[in-house]
Amino acid sequence: MDIFAHRGVSAHYPENTAAAFRAASRLPIAGIELDVHVTADGELVVIHDETIDRTSNGCGYVKDYTLQQLRGFDFGSWFSVEFEGESIPTLSEILELFAGTNHRINIELKTDVIPYNGIEALVMKVVAAHQMTERVIISSFNHESIQIISLMAPYIETAALFAEVLVDFNGYAAQIPANAIHVSLPAAYFKSVDKALQEGALVRVYTVNDVVQAEHLQGLGIGAIFTDDPEKIMTGLSGQKKA
Repeated sequence: MDIFAHRGVSAHYPENTAAAFRAASRLPIAGIELDVHVTADGELVVIHDETIDRTSNGCGYVKDYTLQQLRGFDFGSWFSVEFEGESIPTLSEILELFAGTNHRINIELKTDVIPYNGIEALVMKVVAAHQMTERVIISSFNHESIQIISLMAPYIETAALFAEVLVDFNGYAAQIPANAIHVSLPAAYFKSVDKALQEGALVRVYTVNDVVQAEHLQGLGIGAIFTDDPEKIMTGLSGQKKA
């Protein structure tokens, strides 16, 4: 079962920052997960929320600031004084961090609240510039975005994100179409997910921070998990194998 660092090593570093992803780049894990929004001047920035309130010393919507303006805020000290001065990274900067590694990069398009018209093409342009078309996974809760990516770049792996439980995950994913199914931890234990696995679906689960749960999911045949603490999960699972 593959391990992805959720927003980087976000248990020990401020989420979605260069520090968190730099830490992940040094780990022997499958990949990372990050979130992208679009600035007022059309730049792709890595941040989870639509606003900067929770993870910076500023406030307001990402879409209302230029990249230069966003660079003026501190995105690290909310987590720890040790990370004071950490700035918001661009998608390009994070991809550059992984240029020399083999990690997969799961890019979540945060278009389920604000549509960010044209974000799909912007992301594809940056991914192509970094020659990472074979290493990225594009996911979103907004399945229209996944459909756009599938039409625009059918060679890119896509994943439909779900917070709820569907009766037929595979049938729905085929309609989008999406290559993988990303479900929440509670949903992973439902019969419909087991049915999707039996039908050959690639299922990844978010967000798994408990080793016992990770072991259980591995036993179910889950393909990958997203975790805030990849080292803890990695160590726990390797310990299980030795036992």
